[in-house]
Amino acid sequence: MDFIVLSLIKAGLIAFVLLTTLAYLQWVERKVLAHIQLRPGPRRVGPHGLLQPLADVIKLLTKEGYVPSHVNKPFYFLAPFLGVVLALLAISVIPFGPEIEIAGVKTQMGMTDLSVGLLFILGLTSVGVYGVALGGWASNNKYALLGGLRSSAQMISYELPMALALASPLLLANTLSFREIVGTQEGFYFGFLPRWAIFQMPFPQVVAFILYVITAFAETNRVPFDLPEAENELVAGFHTEYSSLKFAAFFMAEYANMITVTSIATLLFLGGWHPPFPRELGSDFIPPLLFAAGGAVMLFHGVTQPRGKWDNITLPVFGLIFLGIAALFAGCAVLPMLEPVRQILLPVFWFAGKTGILLFLFIWVRGTLPRFRYDQLMRFAWTFLFPVAVVNLLATSFFVAVFSN
Repeated sequence: MDFIVLSLIKAGLIAFVLLTTLAYLQWVERKVLAHIQLRPGPRRVGPHGLLQPLADVIKLLTKEGYVPSHVNKPFYFLAPFLGVVLALLAISVIPFGPEIEIAGVKTQMGMTDLSVGLLFILGLTSVGVYGVALGGWASNNKYALLGGLRSSAQMISYELPMALALASPLLLANTLSFREIVGTQEGFYFGFLPRWAIFQMPFPQVVAFILYVITAFAETNRVPFDLPEAENELVAGFHTEYSSLKFAAFFMAEYANMITVTSIATLLFLGGWHPPFPRELGSDFIPPLLFAAGGAVMLFHGVTQPRGKWDNITLPVFGLIFLGIAALFAGCAVLPMLEPVRQILLPVFWFAGKTGILLFLFIWVRGTLPRFRYDQLMRFAWTFLFPVAVVNLLATSFFVAVFSN
């Protein structure tokens, strides 16, 4: 009974954090793009625009759900449902920390741990193409259909080099379970170099990591592989005929897929929740230092250089919150009585930090690189990424076969 109650609490907490992250990832993207383009970004709804995601949700909930008369209604409604459900299902099998014990009950930091977790996600992403294709076809709009066809073709094409890139670290780990894959990356070479897949012997997977990141951009329909939309068509692609909550579902699925692909990269290539250097070298003190530095900067700007109407209030408040979090992490690092708290907070911090850096890379690339032409996109997949992925997989299998004996 305790296990059931704990699982329900864990499911509710993960759902709340995930949905909040999806909402505020959009806010972060708008802010980062605004800074790249030398403009302020959202600032009017709440302090620093922090309530903008809530305003967007209210707008989408109350907006008229217009359904064009010419659409194929069953598949028109099925497409966004498929997109968002499959995206959220993929996240359910991603662990973000080791097994822990709460009130005498052992539980995993994550919804579940499948022995074939990676295979499960690859299957979901393959089926996820149907949401995009159905959205374009069921709209009965030639521009939406073209956008759906382009998106489907690129997602199918880039799945092959992505699967080959993912197969290489699997040869090193010899398992499909995310938790076991992360377990093989625990420890350090020479006492300081992490045994992450990108450094792991006998064949470091740097090339596979780069290939995976590139294909992840295409799988999530992100710039520079944002091919649903074309400038000469002046429409948004497969979701042109969607509005209100149906458009929000496609929107949420895109950001959920971004979280999924960056989490997979963290688990397979970057050691998951393991720190980048040992505890003996001070890895436990990185979180308190980062939060303390952030809190100090907020306090300084809030007291001496307020730029907005509420900056002299909100910045000091957030600065004090950051300093409080820094004090908590510092206590976990030095006080033995806080060891159970440390075993929860530190893995979550390292996993969220690595995933957050990759998400920032997605946003940064969107603000700096132009969109590919469709022929360039397909040629890049089949004449460069696919051969390189095959060569990397063959080299990995050769070194594993030679040095595993």
